[in-house]
Amino acid sequence: MIQITLPDGSQRDFSAPVTVAEVAAAIGSGLAKAALAGKVDGKVVDTRYLLDKDSALSIVTAKDADGLDVIRHSTAHLLAYAVKDLFPDAQVTIGPVIENGFFYDFAYKRPFTLEDLAAIEKRMAALAAKDEPVTRRVLPRDEAVAYFKGMGEHYKAEIIASIPAGEDVSLYREGNFEDLCRGPHVPSTGKLKFFKLMKLAGAYWRGDHRNEMLQRIYGTAWATKDELQQHLTMIEEAEKRDHRKLGRELDLFHIDDHAPGLVFWHPKGWTLWQGVEQYMRQVYRDNGYQEVKGPQIIDKSLWEKTGHWEKYRENMFVTESEKREYALKPMNCPGHILIFKQGIKSYRDLPLRYGEFGQCHRNEPSGGLHGIMRVRGFTQDDGHIFCTEDQILQECVNYTALLQKVYKDFGFSKIIYKVATRPAQRIGSDAVWDKAENALNESLRASGCEFEISPGEGAFYGPKIEYTLKDAIGRQWQCGTMQVDFSMPERLDAEYVGEEGARHRPVMLHRAIVGSLERFIGILIEESAGALPAWLAPVQVAVLNITDAQAEYASMVAKTLRNHGLRVSLDLRNEKIAYKIREHSMQKLPYILVVGDKEMAAGAVAVRARGNKDLGVMSLEAFAQKIAGDITHKSVV
Repeated sequence: MIQITLPDGSQRDFSAPVTVAEVAAAIGSGLAKAALAGKVDGKVVDTRYLLDKDSALSIVTAKDADGLDVIRHSTAHLLAYAVKDLFPDAQVTIGPVIENGFFYDFAYKRPFTLEDLAAIEKRMAALAAKDEPVTRRVLPRDEAVAYFKGMGEHYKAEIIASIPAGEDVSLYREGNFEDLCRGPHVPSTGKLKFFKLMKLAGAYWRGDHRNEMLQRIYGTAWATKDELQQHLTMIEEAEKRDHRKLGRELDLFHIDDHAPGLVFWHPKGWTLWQGVEQYMRQVYRDNGYQEVKGPQIIDKSLWEKTGHWEKYRENMFVTESEKREYALKPMNCPGHILIFKQGIKSYRDLPLRYGEFGQCHRNEPSGGLHGIMRVRGFTQDDGHIFCTEDQILQECVNYTALLQKVYKDFGFSKIIYKVATRPAQRIGSDAVWDKAENALNESLRASGCEFEISPGEGAFYGPKIEYTLKDAIGRQWQCGTMQVDFSMPERLDAEYVGEEGARHRPVMLHRAIVGSLERFIGILIEESAGALPAWLAPVQVAVLNITDAQAEYASMVAKTLRNHGLRVSLDLRNEKIAYKIREHSMQKLPYILVVGDKEMAAGAVAVRARGNKDLGVMSLEAFAQKIAGDITHKSVV
């Protein structure tokens, strides 16, 4: 007798070995039809998997996260099936699941085209409609190598040959297509209904630039038609909001081939940068942080002591002078410890909070660079708090409240909280880790935050809270962090004098709110679609005259507003007013002021708010008070 325990705790007994599909059928015909896979003792398996001993089983359907992964994995194989059907000479390589979809790499004699992509997607739909069963078989490694070589699939044979000798490998077949895969897969191709091929790209075989270039096809797959459509709509909206496109249109910044991964800020973009930086600088001042500044280049020996040289060397830019080797700093933490160590620190000095707008450099792979979101040179709103173990909890509570206020001021109200706990490879005792993790958990509970646990995702030196923003179109951006570090103060011999006169190690809390200013500004641009709130907009007001007769009055209006501290553009060009309004509207300015003879006679302005909203005529003083209120309250116009 085999006993199967279901998620609700109920049990089913079977007199002989039974498949996942048969268990689903025994529960009900609806579940049997919906079943995509099973989860046996925590492992996801095919519906044809045979249960031959007592097991815990849950039936995986399209409603489950595991079910969506199975759909995407299976759709990648459907893509390869369609490519081989249309282009028999193409060789298949690898096709993994990625966020929101999948890709598959192919070797073919000519580049695929967009027309090819449409034909492949059409063939995928036809193959799925045939509802062919997906079956699994196992071969010895060497036999599988010979099998794929015999089909001319040399890349696949190379992958299998890298598996240790004597091991078996699993193959999955649908129709006349068979592929190497660990699985699991859907029971038949008819389960794959809602997918879309997205784009073509190049990719080196096994990610090595010394190898040949392959062709990568990206796709997305979902459990329902509505989910697919929502995703495609989000992609379309994201393209409109792309910070690289808006950066050009709004004349904010550019990236140049002479300095890959580094940003050239234009006057308007640098004004936006300064708005973010000066706001954060005020946050430092208001919350007990002392601003510091460390050097850009530090001797290799310091990075060796901290462990960064061993773990991070390939991402560091290095240089040499007088036979000494240096590195451009990839992070600010060691420098802050060196500042802390200058002079004797007492327990009365703790918590001691340092903040720095520290410029860092990391040698990111060129393929990973993305506008100003991922760069090689960036500035962090970096902060480090030196405190006692007993102060960790309160510092974390205070920090979460501060972060929430900052994000709210920037227009973000949805925050996802995660606590990343101890990894397998770590330093420090379990007792220390217990205390650090408990402090982080308790700090979020005390802050009234619901949070998730990310097991094993902490740094080797300590756990951390990750604060992730959710933007207007549902995308997630991990920005803020709070990390507890017992290691670096030990490695760099940081101390304070306790109340009893003995020397102690401080705990170091690494924290950043916006993180990389470059990346955060990119997020702000995309969140607002370039329509930045008045307090951040590089140009807050444009003043336009209708004819030359109002030029002097328009200049006076602009000067008056500038004297109020506003950023004003004055447009006195001899162009039609409709043309000038349209042009400035394209720049997504918060306000456009139009002055004609009537406004000049009344000492007033005609006010247009962003989005072509006509606010009517008002006095100059009334408008100045209105925009001042927008700025004070961080309002979105």
